[in-house]
Formats: sequence, C-alpha cells, structure tokens
Amino acid sequence: MLKEGDKAPSFNLDSDADGKVSLRDFGGKTLVLYFYPRDNTPGCTRQAQAFTASKAAIERAGGAVVGVSRDSLKSHASFRDKCGLGITLLSDPDLAVHKAYGAWGEKTMYGKKVEGVLRTTFLVRDGKIVRVFPSVKVDGHADAVLAALTGAAPPGKAKAPAAKAKRSPAAGKATKAPAAKTKKTLAAGKTAKAPAAKRRAPKKGSSR
Repeated sequence: MLKEGDKAPSFNLDSDADGKVSLRDFGGKTLVLYFYPRDNTPGCTRQAQAFTASKAAIERAGGAVVGVSRDSLKSHASFRDKCGLGITLLSDPDLAVHKAYGAWGEKTMYGKKVEGVLRTTFLVRDGKIVRVFPSVKVDGHADAVLAALTGAAPPGKAKAPAAKAKRSPAAGKATKAPAAKTKKTLAAGKTAKAPAAKRRAPKKGSSR
C-alpha cells in the first residue's frame, strides 16, 4: 500500500455523472480518494452518505470527494439515486487503480483469508499522497477526514481533559485528613476527664 509522501498513481476512470475523471482534474485541491467494496451494502452506504453530508464542509476546506469501486456505472447510478448521494463515483472494473494504490489484497473475512477490496482512503495533494487511512472503520470516518483537512483535533481527542477532571474528587478526599485530626481532638477530650476522677477521691476520705 502507498504511504505518505509517495507519488499518487494517475488514473482516468468513468464516472457516474458520465465522462471521465482523472487525477489531474483536482489541481489545487486535496482529493479525498476512497476505495470501498461494493455499492448498496450497509457499510458502504453509510460511508457514502456520511461523505455526502460532509461534502460542503470538505469543499470549503479545499477538498473534493471521489469514491472508487469495481461496480459498473449502472450500479453506481442506482446506488447514487437510491441513497441520495452527492459525491462522484468512479468505476474500476479491472481493479487497475485499486492495485496501483494498494487497495486490493489479502484480508480476513469471517475467520478466513480472502483477496478483496481493502477499505482505504487517500488524501492526495499536488500529485502526492499526504495522508492514508488504512483499514477504515466506516462510522466517524468522514469526520476524521474533515478534521485532517482543516487541522482540527480528530473526533474523540477532546475527551482527554475530562479524564483530568475525574481526578478532582481524589483531591477532595485529601481534605478529609483534617477531619481525622478532629477525631483525635475528641479523643484528647476524653482523656481530660481523668483529672475529674481524681478530684472525687478527697470526698471519699471525708466520709470516713
């Protein structure tokens, strides 16, 4: 699989919007090129819909989203219309572009090793790979890509301060130490009653 800093392989593929789309069409932008297994499957549907929902924000950040699978253009058109997608879908039926980017290979499914599409996203700028998201987990992925484009903290990173806040009760426990000293003071008060017992001794003598 390609890594950050590598030259991005060129491509020229048919799109769901008719016509060809190539890498050079995205000069001056950061191309969000994501490879997915198959149209109309649950995970791929959620991923495509999430990218559609984030499309405007991604474009404001200087990016453009393109999905690639080996599905036919007819399948792409059906997928787009059925799920209300607003992103470009490219067809790579012979897997040439998948293999060039390393998005095809061995993976484990249901405990068995098989060859197939490796769900992967690449950020490409000025002809070079600037970020790779391998083994993508669909939920939250579009947000992570947008964060990478804007330089914002990835989702979930902001939870660290909350962990520090949980330590404050421990500090509160330390304030209980003076209470322990107060108990000692009460104990000392009990010993103060001993002299009172001695004062009663003369009374016993006087009775005799």
